[in-house]
Amino acid sequence: MSEFQLNANKILDKEFHIDFKGYSAKEVDEFLDLVIHDYQLYEEKLQELGKQLRAYENQVERLQEENTMLRSQGEKGNQEVLQSSQIDILKRLSRLEYEVFKK
Repeated sequence: MSEFQLNANKILDKEFHIDFKGYSAKEVDEFLDLVIHDYQLYEEKLQELGKQLRAYENQVERLQEENTMLRSQGEKGNQEVLQSSQIDILKRLSRLEYEVFKK
């Protein structure tokens, strides 16, 4: 956050020169302009980070849904492979029995 010109200590330690009517109005105005500028930058940065956070949260949610979907597809695929494997074994067994018992 080096783009900010002020920090809490600079604001706290700021001293203004005293004119015959009080603090120098020009100095106070310049300092307040710096404070306003920094607060505007701060608010913009917060909004930008908020948008990034929401985008990352949406991405995480989308990836979690995709992960769940892929896991369920993987489980279905495993069941299909198991079933086709069992069917293949049964066919082989049937052919083997046929060859053994036809004689």
